[in-house]
Amino acid sequence: MGERMNSAATFPITRPPLSLLGSEPLRAAWEFLSHKLTAKPAPLVRGDGHPVVFFPGLGSDGRALAPLRQYCRNMGYEAMDWGRGFNTGPKGEVDPWLHELAAHTANLIREYGKPATLIGWSLGGFYARETAKILKGHGIRQVITLGTPFNDGVGYTNVAWVFRLLNGSELKFAPALTARLRKPPPVPTTSIYSRSDGVVAWQTCRHANQRRQVRDIEVEGSHCGMGWNPKIIKVITELLAEPARPRRER
Repeated sequence: MGERMNSAATFPITRPPLSLLGSEPLRAAWEFLSHKLTAKPAPLVRGDGHPVVFFPGLGSDGRALAPLRQYCRNMGYEAMDWGRGFNTGPKGEVDPWLHELAAHTANLIREYGKPATLIGWSLGGFYARETAKILKGHGIRQVITLGTPFNDGVGYTNVAWVFRLLNGSELKFAPALTARLRKPPPVPTTSIYSRSDGVVAWQTCRHANQRRQVRDIEVEGSHCGMGWNPKIIKVITELLAEPARPRRER
């Protein structure tokens, strides 16, 4: 696939080079070691106890985000996995599947009585964003994505073979769906991305238009280690502690 310019910046979009992809396991392992060496006990100032739901990336389950989820739990938040096991991608028609996921998520957070933060890694970030849209922001405090290529479809990634292996078919989004995925949810939304991501093109993780409730935050690190990268944990700690802001009416 040739280069394409991202409307959010003057950087050409290409798949990450194979050198970055090949170094992902080693870099993720180093980030995990750094997390273990620098992890601190629960802070004296604890969180407000609102629920935080984690959506794993393609081909992974709750274990991939377990360090980040446990850290949030230690801070006093009601951190939980999405409860759907391995993420093998949407089954059948995309829209009915997403609506069922949104209903499931709404049931997960209903008992807590506080708006929830949705955090999605890679493909899981699409789920977090679309869930907030389907629920029209009701019961959702904010959305945070980690290495999610929402701004230019899925053509600029190195994971097509993983989806083929899991589902026996290509992961393709129709143009209308691709345009819809670019649109941010009606709640504060933050995209955390890395230029050294070896799996997805970092340019596709940036919003085309920076609005009051939309932020892009760059960190250094791998794609596979986003669930325990100390820099990402620090950013998420700060985002969770921010006062809740009203959802945007459409």
